[in-house]
Amino acid sequence: MTDPVVDGSAAPEWLAPLVRRSADVDQGHFGWPRLRPPRSARPAAVLILFGEDADGPDVLLLRRADGLSSHPGQVAFPGGSIDPSDAGPVAAALREAQEEVGAHPAGIRPLAVLPELHVAHSGFRVTPVLAHWRDPSPVAAVDLGETRAVARVPLSWLVDPANRLRVRLRDGRAGPAFVVPGMLVWGFTGVLLAGVLELGGWSAGWDDAPELDLDEAWRAAESAADVGFGG
Repeated sequence: MTDPVVDGSAAPEWLAPLVRRSADVDQGHFGWPRLRPPRSARPAAVLILFGEDADGPDVLLLRRADGLSSHPGQVAFPGGSIDPSDAGPVAAALREAQEEVGAHPAGIRPLAVLPELHVAHSGFRVTPVLAHWRDPSPVAAVDLGETRAVARVPLSWLVDPANRLRVRLRDGRAGPAFVVPGMLVWGFTGVLLAGVLELGGWSAGWDDAPELDLDEAWRAAESAADVGFGG
């Protein structure tokens, strides 16, 4: 059994620059240390799934259930551990997307694999998989005990400087974040999303992003929920 084929040549024109630049990127682009993860780090994969609808290009995100013991309420790309039965990170990312939000793998075209990133605090080494949703299927939380919400977020919303923040953490560091209606994209997902948007040539005007503590940033996200993408 082999991992599904990754074919960057199949990318639509608007995704082609991202796929092309991903071939030369390393962990440093995301601000990640170029260190070998410990052998105890568990392999995982996430699916960065780009689609198109009436609002233009978008990316799929989910909000984890608030009752989970690990990362409750946080926003993430579909993904999880690579199981022994998975052929590789691409297969794992596609499987997790189907199990978590019901995205049918048959309609998804894998385009590129980004460098593995070691997430030390959770003990994972994560492989991000870029993909194009050439034939989108309806998506929703498959298990409300694990996933609270699912959203196709327009890239136009994410690249608007008005929706960009820096979240100040307890140790004094600040990381990139995005206010999405009812969701706050921060932490590992915020870093990964910011790096991917930059690779795609879509980021601009973010130098003056406000810096908020985590509670303030979440309040901004909850306020945005009353507005929605069309507001």
